[in-house]
Amino acid sequence: MSVVGEQVVAEARLWLGTPYRHQASCKGAGADCLGLLRGVWRAVIGQEPEAVPAYSSDWSEPQGEERLWAAAGRRLIPKAAGDAAPGDVVLFRMREQGVAKHLGITAALGAAPTFIHAYSGHGVVESPFSEPWARRVVARFEFPKAGS
Repeated sequence: MSVVGEQVVAEARLWLGTPYRHQASCKGAGADCLGLLRGVWRAVIGQEPEAVPAYSSDWSEPQGEERLWAAAGRRLIPKAAGDAAPGDVVLFRMREQGVAKHLGITAALGAAPTFIHAYSGHGVVESPFSEPWARRVVARFEFPKAGS
């Protein structure tokens, strides 16, 4: 695991138990999946690289635009699917024909893989990276090094 990956996982675990709040990004007070990623970015990398516009819970699904994927591609480093490591950001498509609109952070690999995400009705949790989740992954990224 890279030093940045270790820092990402350690920081994400500090967010566990944070309630789910749409568009929020405040450790302990509220976060959605993007808010968790933004908070981890601030702690590990520094200032957020761009302002996040207001977004609805459908994540541009009516327009069919992959806005979340495009934003991830601007700020994170794309990785091959077979190159998984703790600290990676995973992007999920929740419905087969829908846009990718959920993010998580890979926490553990091996026999009992896990990922950390903010999930409506659950808050920030560390979940098993089970087959139903794994088959929804459409992209994998890593954080840049601090100061990049």
